[in-house]
Amino acid sequence: MSPTFGKCYDPTGVLHGIPTFPWKYAPDGYATRRQLRARGLRPGGQPVAAQLMRRSRRRKAGVAVAFLYRIELAEPVRPMTLAKRAALAKAMTARRTCPACRVDVGYCIPTSLGMCPGCAYPEEQRAA
Repeated sequence: MSPTFGKCYDPTGVLHGIPTFPWKYAPDGYATRRQLRARGLRPGGQPVAAQLMRRSRRRKAGVAVAFLYRIELAEPVRPMTLAKRAALAKAMTARRTCPACRVDVGYCIPTSLGMCPGCAYPEEQRAA
C-alpha cells in the first residue's frame, strides 16, 4: 500500500491515531528530533505530537515516517559534563583500538572486520 497525498493528510488523527501530514507539509510549531537538536532543544519526555509520512521503496511497508514534537514543550539540551565527556572519549578510543594487535589505528575499526585491516589481511600487507 503506497500512501498518496490524501492518505498522508490526516490532521485530526482519525485514520492513523495521531495527526499525520505529508512530507514537508508540517505546520508551524512542530519539529523532528534533529530539528529540535539543531535549535539546542530535546523532546524532554513529551509524547509524539504528530507524524510526517512519505512513500519509500527502502522500507518494508513502503512508508517512511518521521515523528514530530511540539517546539514550545521542548526543553534545552542538557550540558555535557566532565564525566560524560571522559566516557565518550574512552568509548571512541575503544572503537579505534584493534583487539588483535592492541594498536590505536586513528579511525574507527570496521565492524565487518572486527580488527584493523592490517590484522584482517596480513598477506596483503606483506606484499605491499
